[in-house]
Amino acid sequence: MPPASPAVEIDGLVMAYGDKVAVDGLSLTVERGSVTAVLGPNGAGKTTTLETCEGYRAPQQGTVRVLGLDPQRDRADLLPRIGVMLQAGGAWSGVRAREMLDHVASLHARPLDTQLLSDRLGLADCGRTPYRRLSGGQQQRLGLAIALVGRPELVFVDEPTAGMDPQARRTTWELLEEVRADGVTVVLTTHHMDEAERLADRIHIIDRGRVIATGTPAELTRGGRSATIRLVVNRPFPEGAPESLRAELGPDTEVRQLDEVSMLIHGPADSTTLGLVSRWCEDHDVLPESLHLGQRTLEDVFLDLTGRELAP
Repeated sequence: MPPASPAVEIDGLVMAYGDKVAVDGLSLTVERGSVTAVLGPNGAGKTTTLETCEGYRAPQQGTVRVLGLDPQRDRADLLPRIGVMLQAGGAWSGVRAREMLDHVASLHARPLDTQLLSDRLGLADCGRTPYRRLSGGQQQRLGLAIALVGRPELVFVDEPTAGMDPQARRTTWELLEEVRADGVTVVLTTHHMDEAERLADRIHIIDRGRVIATGTPAELTRGGRSATIRLVVNRPFPEGAPESLRAELGPDTEVRQLDEVSMLIHGPADSTTLGLVSRWCEDHDVLPESLHLGQRTLEDVFLDLTGRELAP
């Protein structure tokens, strides 16, 4: 029996709006049963790419296959097999939350139990509340429930925890991990780097319509051109310490004082930086209690690659 095709296969996708090229020959794959994060700054082309996968847009050049099907030509066969969680909207403003979820469930042959799903996502107490009166976090949880209620093989989730409190955010993470454990493929877009690091098996970073980096979180954060140093000293820093240390380390280094005895230094990942920090401490009569060189975070990698913040 031949191996199953990837859940998503994009080859040479080109999409333009007038003279503006939004997606420029983009190619990527999403393996079945994985959580894959697609990250990029605003205007990178990620929304257009995912809308093409979901069948809302037709490719202008290149090919897109989702679960082995063409999202345009095979739309009727594909729709029952995927779920889509939008970042905003997706429900009528006056409909009650539970009514909306029950309605969507009725459109599927083997839906999940809506009461159990509501309880799992903390929606039981707002089931009779009109959609427009739900908080942002409640709307997001309802959107996720709608995406999952039909037992999809593949679910696209856009900013799944936007507006959620920490407890709801953790519950959402746990549910997405359970969904993956059941064999469902998840394609995730998020502006929260810790969310991508926690959930994703594989990450694609795109910018200006192209994939610029692909790998697991560990592969992407290993090595690189920069690192973070946490400096803790035995007595309060002298006045103007961050500026003084930044002048010593050079313009490529960021220095942020966390409190009176600790600073965070982000800069080149080499022994010279550590040596300069130690010498600065000696010159300013402060004794380091700890000098910890930390691994790059996914946010560090993102900024190194794109030079831009991942702003919502």
